[in-house]
Amino acid sequence: MTQFTTTTTTTSNCGSSANKRLRLIDNQEQEQEQEQEQALLPGLPDHIAQVCLSLVHPSILYSVCRSWRHLIYSPSFPPFLSLYTVFLSTSQTSTDQTHLSNTIELFSFDPISSKWQTLPPPPQPFLPPVLRRHPSFLSRNLPIQSLSVSGNLLLLAATTDQFLPALPRPLLFNPLSQKWDLGPQLTTPRRWCAAGATSTGVVYVASGIGSHYNTDVARSVEKWDLRRTNIHDHNHDRRRRDQGRIRSSTCMELGWKWEKLGGLRDGKLSRDAIDAVGWRGKLCMVNVKGYGAKEGAVYDVENDGWEEMQILCNPGMVSGWRGPTAAMDEETLYVVDESKGVLSKYDPHNDRWDQILEDQSLRGADQIAAAAGRVCVVCGGGIVVVDVVSSPPRLWELDPPTGFQPVAVHIMPRMSLPNQISNKTY
Repeated sequence: MTQFTTTTTTTSNCGSSANKRLRLIDNQEQEQEQEQEQALLPGLPDHIAQVCLSLVHPSILYSVCRSWRHLIYSPSFPPFLSLYTVFLSTSQTSTDQTHLSNTIELFSFDPISSKWQTLPPPPQPFLPPVLRRHPSFLSRNLPIQSLSVSGNLLLLAATTDQFLPALPRPLLFNPLSQKWDLGPQLTTPRRWCAAGATSTGVVYVASGIGSHYNTDVARSVEKWDLRRTNIHDHNHDRRRRDQGRIRSSTCMELGWKWEKLGGLRDGKLSRDAIDAVGWRGKLCMVNVKGYGAKEGAVYDVENDGWEEMQILCNPGMVSGWRGPTAAMDEETLYVVDESKGVLSKYDPHNDRWDQILEDQSLRGADQIAAAAGRVCVVCGGGIVVVDVVSSPPRLWELDPPTGFQPVAVHIMPRMSLPNQISNKTY
């Protein structure tokens, strides 16, 4: 009798739980239908209401109601900027040392919801495991090179565990469509190269090392013009297969290719991964960070020509280039002195770097990005954000997802809602 009573009670509870779930589903469906029927602004057509609401800061819209919250993530609403980060997962060894995985993980930090969200994984097998640390390089990390170009994230170069180039062709992620594109095949796949992009949507790669050192590769310069097609074109999106898979004919359909340009005088830029920073129609690069002897080069995008930075800009720019550097809107250069933790801004009129602030958290800076009045810095296994517009400048640290170490950060438009809500958040 006791067993029967227990069974009956359990059955009753199961039935009650099932009914509750059904009611919950019905309520959610009713709420969704009400949201769809409810006007964004009573008395106005939705397309006009969107224009009005686009003048309001997204953080305010996010906190008012669910329909407005959904609106700011819709493809038709002007996207706000988010922080996209290249991570490697970490684990602790038996000797309490941090071990980095060889798999690249990609996240986006939404400043409105203050949440980390995973990006759709790159298509396989185009992104193999990469090598970040090796016993032969105790004092340095092997570079994983990525760029932001025309609001897209580009994975460009890395090293495999066999010390070979990991990416024979770049991978391009579009945050608005949440789709991956396979870039054109590099003439010579490489690593440890100088890489950068202009605001017009052109990617440049110079020097580097392929499977082994080659003088021709070390002096070579190539460009890839994304303007040959509209990567947001909906017809193109329909041509692609589902689940992020890419057809081999995509690059041919888009007209994408690498074009050779005027070569370098020597191969001195192949010693390390170098940021080619877009600034006032030119790409600026320095072959050594820190306080060591260094050489700077400037590439004139319009005239396809190279000049020594010392001749073009005087020695001030080169001598102050003591760490990772980025340009905001290709007008203002920022650098972090990786030894002292000093953030500075370049003054082109006086050929000097003016200090903005000094903070211990900026020491060991490895990479930076600048946009919309913010400078974001990867350093010490974390991310530091500096508001360079406010007076005095404000600084705060952004905690990465647990178990992940940042490699690079990029500031780009947020992802749209339809696929975003299915991605994992932290």
